[in-house]
Order: sequence, then structure tokens, then C-alpha cells
Amino acid sequence: MQNSSDPFSLEGKNIIVSGASSGIGRQCAWSCEAKGATVILLGRDRNRLDQTLKGMSNITKHLVYSLDLCDYSRVEDILRDAVAKVGKIDGVINSAGISTTLPFKLVKDGNLERFFQVNVYAAINLSRLVLKTCYMSETGGSIIFISSVMAEAGEVGKSVYCMTKGALLSGSRSLAMEYASRKIRFNCISPGVVATPMSQKSVYSRDDVSYKKIVELHPLGIGQTTDVAYACIYLLSDASKWVTGSNLVVDGGYLAH
Repeated sequence: MQNSSDPFSLEGKNIIVSGASSGIGRQCAWSCEAKGATVILLGRDRNRLDQTLKGMSNITKHLVYSLDLCDYSRVEDILRDAVAKVGKIDGVINSAGISTTLPFKLVKDGNLERFFQVNVYAAINLSRLVLKTCYMSETGGSIIFISSVMAEAGEVGKSVYCMTKGALLSGSRSLAMEYASRKIRFNCISPGVVATPMSQKSVYSRDDVSYKKIVELHPLGIGQTTDVAYACIYLLSDASKWVTGSNLVVDGGYLAH
């Protein structure tokens, strides 16, 4: 039911956040709780997931599951358990992912497989399972894929990463059409460079000159995790009930060049 007093409210909604152990995923979990949601936190590192949980105001309200989303056999068991405990799912933020800078001539079969497994297959599999009527809310829902500006802008050494993020854009548009009759919306968010532990390990963060160049590509500066989390709140909430198949660019002006 739409909250007329606050269309951005997530009160009464159950939201899954993958990659909730750090960075954008962690902030999304915190921001979803702040808007009233019950959050199901997924990630590989239990200790870091617990740190995310400790940053929430009501730790008994939420659920934490440590797993590798590429271990497909475990995902549905966890979904079944979560729904039994808190009820059906209203939204998913697919935030888990990996990045690297790798010249194309050095790309091996294993690199391709690993990146597509983590950045594409895991997110698609989780979403596919959530869509089952026994897990997804009868009133509809919202599924978000965290893509990247790299899905639309080429960059040296980013070919494999770009391929995976582009796949999410294409897939979400078709899924939006396929599930519109059930009022289940699919959208992507494409961030520019955001200050996270992952970005701090990137090649451009290893020296001041490279980092300055990256900052200059973003007219509004490097993003914060809250910038992406607030965009997720919009796409999860009733405020975006007429938005599906879209790509919300949150990049500080990166693609405006």
C-alpha cells in the first residue's frame, strides 16, 4: 500500500541487500532500515556482516546470512528461511560485485568466468529465485541491479568489468517487460566512482596523480555511498511505482562529458 504521507517510506517492506558486508551494500542496508524496512543482509564475510548489523538501530529486526551467492544450492534455502521468519520479499538490491583493471590481452577464460559468475550470474540467480510466488510479495516489488557508468563508457583495462555491467543493463530491461504484469519492477543504478573499500584498492588510488585524474572526471567530485543508497530508496519505494526498465545514473557528472 502506498504511503501517502511519505512516498519514500519503506515501512512494512522486506528488502534483501547482497554485498551488505561493506561499501555501497552496507550503506544500503543502513539507509533501508532508516526508512522503515526489515533488511535481509547477505554477504560472504560473517564478521563484516555483523559489523553492518551493529550499525543498525534495531539489530533484532533484521536477518543476517553469510554465504557465497555463487553457491546456488544454498541461496534458496536461505530465502525459504528468511521468508518463514519475516514474510515475503518486497525488494532486492543486488550490490555484491567485484572489479579489476586488466588489459584485454591478459584476460584468461578463468577471468571471464569469475567476473560473470559474481557480477551477473549470482545476481540473476538470486533474483530468479526471489521471483517465485512463494517468496515475492503478491502486491509486486522492486529489484535493483547495481551496474556502473562503465556499462556505457569505455575505459582502458576495464573490458571484462564493462561486459558484466552492460549485461545487467540489458537483462533488466527485458525482465521489466516480462514481469510488469505482476507489478514487479526492474531497474539499474549506474554509479561513477564512489569512495568504498573496493575503490580504495583500485589502480587509480595508488598514487596522487592517478587519483586526481579520476576526481577530475567527476564534476561534482567522487561519490559517497549514501548517494547510491538514496537512489536505491527511491527505486524501492512507492515514489518510483511508475519506473521500470530504467538506468538511474548517479555519477557526479561523469557521463555528461
